[in-house]
Amino acid sequence: MPIKNRLAEMQDEIAGWRREIHRHPELSFDLPRTVALVVDRLQSFAVDEITTGVGKSGVVAVIHGKSDRSGRVIGLRADMDALPIPEATGLPYASVQADKMHACGHDGHTAMLLGAAKYLAETRNFDGTAVLIFQPAEEDAGGGLEMCRDGLMDRWGIQEVYGMHNVPGLSAGSFATRVGALMASDDEFEVIVSGSGGHSAAPQDAVDVTLVAAQILIGLNMIVSRSLAPSKRVVLSVPVFETDTAVTNIMARTARLKGTLRALDPEARGIIEDRVRRIAADTAHAHGANAEVIWEASYPATVNSVKEVAHALEAARAVTEAVDDDAEPLMPCEDFAYMLQERPGAYMFIGNGDSAGLHTPEYDFNDALIPFGCSWFAELIERRMPAE
Repeated sequence: MPIKNRLAEMQDEIAGWRREIHRHPELSFDLPRTVALVVDRLQSFAVDEITTGVGKSGVVAVIHGKSDRSGRVIGLRADMDALPIPEATGLPYASVQADKMHACGHDGHTAMLLGAAKYLAETRNFDGTAVLIFQPAEEDAGGGLEMCRDGLMDRWGIQEVYGMHNVPGLSAGSFATRVGALMASDDEFEVIVSGSGGHSAAPQDAVDVTLVAAQILIGLNMIVSRSLAPSKRVVLSVPVFETDTAVTNIMARTARLKGTLRALDPEARGIIEDRVRRIAADTAHAHGANAEVIWEASYPATVNSVKEVAHALEAARAVTEAVDDDAEPLMPCEDFAYMLQERPGAYMFIGNGDSAGLHTPEYDFNDALIPFGCSWFAELIERRMPAE
């Protein structure tokens, strides 16, 4: 069956909610206006429970089906936060907040989950409980982790959890996912190289930490190609190189390299961290310098469960024929990964069509996706918890 007729009828209404959120973007955990809109809509739908302040500023809503013989509880998640980017779309509903915009489509994700909530609260054509998760701080502060730390899964008895993200370049309204790692982990690191410094005209009396750091930089960029099998999907980037001098007649005493590691499996992640530490320390020692590595592990890889991917694909195929069950993994990270560490589930990509890229000032969520995304959420609930 195609997209649900009721949700197609609601498209303009849901797009209106989306554009209102888009017009007033908010960042990280500081989402008072967005939360108020979400709660207002949920109350108007007469959902059974609404809890705010979960994971600092998340919202959790509960909708009970016509019956609960199965005892099954399914979680559906959408993210709410925007990005610190000035908008350049020129749209009538463009951001009114300076240097803030929904450049990743979280306004669309939130609106689609609200649309699904309205449909599910009206029909209740399922046996069990739907838990709707509106998450803060996906972009910068691990709001998914904060909600899990606040007992999200246990407090609401969630047994499976599902989420989605729009992807520019995929045909509008199409779906794509895969079993296993779909998005990468994220590690941030800094290498601090220190030495004696000195006069640039007397290098023999100094330790040139700029040159030492440059040698380390070359070594780091050889790790992926020489320490891992070619089949491993890993990105190691070192985009920042700084020293503590700005003049040519002074050799710096300190140089800093800052980088990021994206990986799809924990083994590669561990190998590279070890190699970064060894290359930095050994290279510095060989040239009479010292090197300190500060390593900060951030989001884990987003890993889909086998059975739950099958359920997600079944729901997608009920909405459209344009479904890819072997999607190429993406190297950006996603904090839905924390929820997948606590419960089996699946993350789904939905095509945004021919749009500007995510995290760019020209990006805009494609409202044509709304009935597809809403229908996918609703189909998951109705197919995983069929009414008797």
